[in-house]
Amino acid sequence: QVQLVESGGGLVQPGGSLRLSCAASGFTFSSSPMKWYRQAPGKERELVAIINSLWGTSYLASVKGRFTISRDNSKNTVYLQMNSLKLEDTAVYYCNTRASLIEYWGQGTLVTVSE
Repeated sequence: QVQLVESGGGLVQPGGSLRLSCAASGFTFSSSPMKWYRQAPGKERELVAIINSLWGTSYLASVKGRFTISRDNSKNTVYLQMNSLKLEDTAVYYCNTRASLIEYWGQGTLVTVSE
C-alpha cells in the first residue's frame, strides 16, 4: 500500500533553516508528481511546492526563493529545504501524491518558527 512518512520538523528561530523529508513507498515514485502542503492553526491547507517527474517545480508565492523542493528517485524520497524561515511558516507540513487516481497523505510534521 502507499505510504508517505514525513520527518524533519521541529522548532527553529526566525531566519533559520530546516529540511523536511518524505519517504515514499507502494507506488512508482519516479514517475509521480510529489507535493508539499502545509496547514497553519485555524487556516486551510495550502499547496507549498510541487515537483513533477521531469524535475519541474512550482512554489507558493510566499515561499519562492526561500524553499526548495527536490527528489531522490534512488531513495524514493522528496525533500523540502526551508531557509530564511518566518513566523508565518509555522504549520504542519504534509507530503502528498496521487496514485491510481487516489490522493495519499502523510501524517504530517510540525514546523514551529518562534523567537
